[in-house]
Amino acid sequence: MPNLENLKKQAKLILRWHRERHYPVAAQIRRHLPRFLNMPDSEILAARFKLSDAQEMVARQQGFDSWQALKTGLSTTSPKLKSSPSKATIVGAEPQLLVTDIQRSCEFFREKLGFSLVFSYGEPPYYAQMGRDTARLNLRCVERSVMESTVRDREELLSVSMIVGTADEIKLLFLEFQSAGVAFHQTLKKQPWGAKNFVVMDPDGNLLLFAGPAN
Repeated sequence: MPNLENLKKQAKLILRWHRERHYPVAAQIRRHLPRFLNMPDSEILAARFKLSDAQEMVARQQGFDSWQALKTGLSTTSPKLKSSPSKATIVGAEPQLLVTDIQRSCEFFREKLGFSLVFSYGEPPYYAQMGRDTARLNLRCVERSVMESTVRDREELLSVSMIVGTADEIKLLFLEFQSAGVAFHQTLKKQPWGAKNFVVMDPDGNLLLFAGPAN
């Protein structure tokens, strides 16, 4: 169970980020506070936002409806002794794709691959994060491609690999993308090492591999 003092500090940090117009926090506010649901980042950062709003957001992140409910929940839960970990555990990775047009790339991932915008940053945006289920991809805008396309195609240099859990899911995902009109760099294929995968090329030539078990 989290410490109340740490959660208070977290709420104050969220409030400071809002006052400093830190764009990534706008997506978090929209996700956790229903009254901001249909507002774009710029309106969220321009709206009135108090410490009590930040505290409510922290409470909702912890699974409570309000700050008071969180405090009550913490006070009625007996503390549990927790041993220090023997080593750090990496719980996620967020590949960064270099793109030349953020808007075009976001539309591709949203309309063709079923991702949604987690946040965008900058005016105009030069950085964005797209998410689908637990996968997160960071898009960074550059003036021109940093890799020779002929080399990437010849060597089949992947930019990211994304995994599903079952053979049925990888087939479903391929059919979903196929029906959305995705142009495949490699269609669904069974590999000698016991996997099925396919490869999609994004508008900037980044090769995206989707894989799952063959059986």
